[in-house]
Amino acid sequence: MANAQAYIESGRTALGIEFGSTRIKAVLVDEENTPIASGSHEWENQHVNGIWTYSLEAIRTGLQDCYAKMAQDVKEKYGVTLTTVGAMGFSAMMHGYMVFDKQGELLVPFRTWRNNTAAAAGEKLTELFNYHIPARWSVAHLYQAILNGEEHVKNIAFQTTLEGYVHWKLTGRKVLGIGEASGMFPVDPKTKQYDKGMLKKFNALVKGKVPFQMEEILPKILLAGENAGTLTEEGARFLDPTGNLKAGIPLCPPEGDAGTGMVATNAIRPRTGNVSAGTSVFAMIVLEKALSKPYPEIDLVTTPVGDLVGMVHCNNCTSDINGWVNLFGEFAALAGVEIPKWKLYDMLYFESEKGEKDCGGLLSYNYVSNEHVTKVEKGRPLFVRTAEGKFNLANFMRTHLYSAFGALKVGCDIMLKEEGVGLDRITGHGGLFKTERVGQSYLAAAINAPVTVMKTAGEGGAWGMAILANYLVTKKKGEPLDEYLDARVFAGQEGVTLAPDPKDVEGFEAFGKRYEQGLPIVREATRSLTY
Repeated sequence: MANAQAYIESGRTALGIEFGSTRIKAVLVDEENTPIASGSHEWENQHVNGIWTYSLEAIRTGLQDCYAKMAQDVKEKYGVTLTTVGAMGFSAMMHGYMVFDKQGELLVPFRTWRNNTAAAAGEKLTELFNYHIPARWSVAHLYQAILNGEEHVKNIAFQTTLEGYVHWKLTGRKVLGIGEASGMFPVDPKTKQYDKGMLKKFNALVKGKVPFQMEEILPKILLAGENAGTLTEEGARFLDPTGNLKAGIPLCPPEGDAGTGMVATNAIRPRTGNVSAGTSVFAMIVLEKALSKPYPEIDLVTTPVGDLVGMVHCNNCTSDINGWVNLFGEFAALAGVEIPKWKLYDMLYFESEKGEKDCGGLLSYNYVSNEHVTKVEKGRPLFVRTAEGKFNLANFMRTHLYSAFGALKVGCDIMLKEEGVGLDRITGHGGLFKTERVGQSYLAAAINAPVTVMKTAGEGGAWGMAILANYLVTKKKGEPLDEYLDARVFAGQEGVTLAPDPKDVEGFEAFGKRYEQGLPIVREATRSLTY
């Protein structure tokens, strides 16, 4: 406590704040990147006129409440009123659409990543660029607005993302970290700037339809470790209306939640990666070279230092499992047995290990919502078996846990098998890995690579953002981010690594073939089951 208090009083701390889909979280770390205080604010997106959005008021008040709770945590733990930190940084859910006029006024409500309204534009840009452009990317939203003939487009002076907006409000600077910028518009990993050839193609495509060149409205790209401005007096009041927080604090480049996840799992070197498994699941593998061609299943983004990353993002992971676990909990209660939720998960997950390696011929699809990787357009969770399938609890649970990685494996197989991408280590984090060993070993089998789970991975993206802020002010001259993470963050960290069991790999391969063969069943269900 005494050391933490000294760090706080002398300003040798770093603050990271991340805007997630349901929670804004702040983490304050000391000079050694150890969390010493935190705060959070729960929030929900609103569905307004067919658009998933958060209002500017919700952004401001949520940020202020989150910061206030972190400052209160500092006060309660250490008896110190927080007036400064050594550095700070902001992160948010990736991409989406925020556009402003010359006066800095928001032109249309913030369109979040969750909106799938720009799919047509994404497909046309993918063809134009010969580079996969997902519907959630900022350039897809912009081009869709142009295709729609939306009135506001002619007034656009600046386009950014949620964390870019917050950073702009706090510093006055229109900048973005390269990882998040790569999801606004494609980035050239050689120059570490927006791809000039694609900018030229886009400008030609929209010539006469907009009064600007694309490069004129995009935020400036910065790399991790570069100074992204300082907290202004106005910014300090925006963050902390009490007036306690002082201006002049340096800020690091704002990054997306994908980038902070890479940092929080020490997965920014080529041939490393991470898998986040919760409500949704995504894998990010740092590439040694570009893929041979674009794939609709794979998004190309970058690390916070600009190295190319192949990303497989799937909408569904644990929601269907949660539904089944709740059902078993209801049955236990009916039988007069009250089982704590955590224990219920552990019991069922560990039981799955007794199942057959290929799940005994059973099959499930965890599609509570649509799944673009496997081209399933609506949510249709299904459990399927033949009369010959070995239907018991162990196989049933193993099937659902395999299914949580089913769509992910489809995308990862493209990189690992078809493209021959090298992968030495992958780090798992998220709720699916809370039960020791089980989800970790099944992921290792799915991708046929060692999987590490670290205790610190649970700290999440806000911690990753705090590390990036600390890197700005505590790195040695010329010290690369990967070396900083190894020496200053993860040295001595506890972690468990599981290598893939060859029999599990063989079993998951058999399940994977059955999974792909059965996809017509779930696709037909989206057409036939309309109730």
